[in-house]
Amino acid sequence: MKTKINKSKFKILAVIAFFALSFQSCSNDDDPVDLAAPVISSFEYGEGHHDEEEEHDEEEEAYAYRGSDLHLEAEIYAEAIVSSIEISIHAHDLAVGEGEEEWDFEQVYTDANYLVINASFHEHIDIPATVPAGEYHVELIVTDELGNVTEVEGHIDILDVITLSDISIDSEVVRGEDFHAEFMIDAVNGIHSISVDVHAHDITPADGEVEWDYEVEFLDGYHEETEVEFHEHIDVPATAPAGEYHITFTVEDEDGNTKEYETHIDVTAS
Repeated sequence: MKTKINKSKFKILAVIAFFALSFQSCSNDDDPVDLAAPVISSFEYGEGHHDEEEEHDEEEEAYAYRGSDLHLEAEIYAEAIVSSIEISIHAHDLAVGEGEEEWDFEQVYTDANYLVINASFHEHIDIPATVPAGEYHVELIVTDELGNVTEVEGHIDILDVITLSDISIDSEVVRGEDFHAEFMIDAVNGIHSISVDVHAHDITPADGEVEWDYEVEFLDGYHEETEVEFHEHIDVPATAPAGEYHITFTVEDEDGNTKEYETHIDVTAS
């Protein structure tokens, strides 16, 4: 009789344990799966940039040119489906010059080819020709369907397509002689022409003097060059009135972009 009671109790306990395990199993099935946040690798942008994980002999700075486009690409691994990819670009306290406009770029990408487990991001963003040149901050933000967010960031220099440097121009010249002007030119698209405009500041010619306005276009030795030194001597007529003259140097590239440099020179009688 004692043995039968123990067997009955054992059967009851076994049934209870079975239902408890079954309930626990069902509860676990209802729990959300803990998936990791997206991983961004091989994020590249602009020219001269490389992924930080790659080995290079020298550190390269990312750059792009205003008036062109900015290339971006990244490989994204996500355990949950990607819901959006966002790009943000903004400047670092850059002064806005004449004819320039501040530029902040933000765009969220939800293209079907990006809303997947593993996405290859590849876009080109137009850079306005009017943006101030200088350093900009770039952010790539990936969000998955579970709300996990991953960000990577970097910096890029936006450059002029035409730059002038090492400028040396005489500030004074005796009429009847010449003045010297030289500077280095870097033109990404190649130089189309270099023009020089010299004109007076409200100078009235005296007896024997002739009003002097000078305009000339230089092509020989400069046309289609991407890096060259401008070096010229400009004659001042002996009859030019003495006084202050305004000089404008204008470099135009093969795409029609221009870069100006303005200065003054004093023409003296002796």
